Amino acid sequence: MFGKKVRLVNLLGFEVSIDFSWIFIAILVSWSLSTGFFPSEYKNLPIRTYWVMGIVAALGLFLSIIIHEFSHSLVARTQGMQMKGITLFIFGGVAEMGEEPPDPKAEFLMSVVGPLSSVAIGLAFYGLYSLGVHNDWPTPAVGVFKYVAIINGLLAAFNLIPAFPLDGGRVLRSLLWQMRGNLEWATRISSQIGSLFAMFLIGFGFFRMFYGNLLGGMWMILIGLFLQNAANMSYRQVVTRKVLEGEPVSRFMKSEPITVEPSISIEQLLEDYFYRFHFKMFPVVDAGRLIGCVTVKQVKEVPREERSYKTVEDLRMECSPENTVGPDEDAMKVLSAMNRTGISRIMVVEDGRLIGIITLKDMLSFLSMKLELEE
Repeated sequence: MFGKKVRLVNLLGFEVSIDFSWIFIAILVSWSLSTGFFPSEYKNLPIRTYWVMGIVAALGLFLSIIIHEFSHSLVARTQGMQMKGITLFIFGGVAEMGEEPPDPKAEFLMSVVGPLSSVAIGLAFYGLYSLGVHNDWPTPAVGVFKYVAIINGLLAAFNLIPAFPLDGGRVLRSLLWQMRGNLEWATRISSQIGSLFAMFLIGFGFFRMFYGNLLGGMWMILIGLFLQNAANMSYRQVVTRKVLEGEPVSRFMKSEPITVEPSISIEQLLEDYFYRFHFKMFPVVDAGRLIGCVTVKQVKEVPREERSYKTVEDLRMECSPENTVGPDEDAMKVLSAMNRTGISRIMVVEDGRLIGIITLKDMLSFLSMKLELEE
């Protein structure tokens, strides 16, 4: 979903990051508030004041989104779910889950708390707005309070629409899941509703563009496309879990992996392995036992004039625990680990001996074939 991210802060163990796409929406929101919303609501203020109001209100909006997503993450943690963190991106924010909820109750609690937190923030800022009006606080402060109250009300209302993957769609999925006890069926139904809602947004976006609101129409089309893609992806993830869960990684591994001996030179390693097979890491094996790993990064650090006499033994290092699994490890857990770490090749080790390599490509090929044959 995301491109490059920048870490902002760690809140109670949750990493809050921003995607580079967020910069675009931050500028757009600040600009539209400073040149459109606030000047139309509050006349005859200095231009500089409008810009201060716009920037502060935009910060209030994104702080509200962080609190909204943080509430999801906190409740998910209490339900035993692994959360990767919170990321702000072009369409707002998302709490990144490492796995599906364990049961309908966990999904319901995690989903409903987001809109409730937005309602709470909206009421708090509406209280500040009312207090400011009755006590003649400065207009810029009152205006910002009113905007943050309104936008949190809209955020809560939008998220309560029963269209997956919005919070309301997740609430619907939890109820359908509880009713029939079938997560795949519940996800399919709620995802289809989410896709229909996305198509409505796209169609309405084109309608608005046709009648002159070019920016608003384009924005609705982009949100619709994002929601449609997210709904379809969520259903595929559930199907993937159903197919792979319980399958041991030994079913997918290549039992004769390409390995290197510690005695060969770096020059030979380059010519016979890196340039031939194009892998970025090779296991180092001696008499059948895994004794380490050698990577492209290590080789790059060796000066060219030393590559003819330096050996793999001089470079090898301990393999990362994330690079190794046992043959009976659950394939779905391994796939989740690959997704989390970005590692596409994992070594299968038993009693210190390398017995195979499992790759993301092989797992996806198996998944594609099984879905085609058992659709």
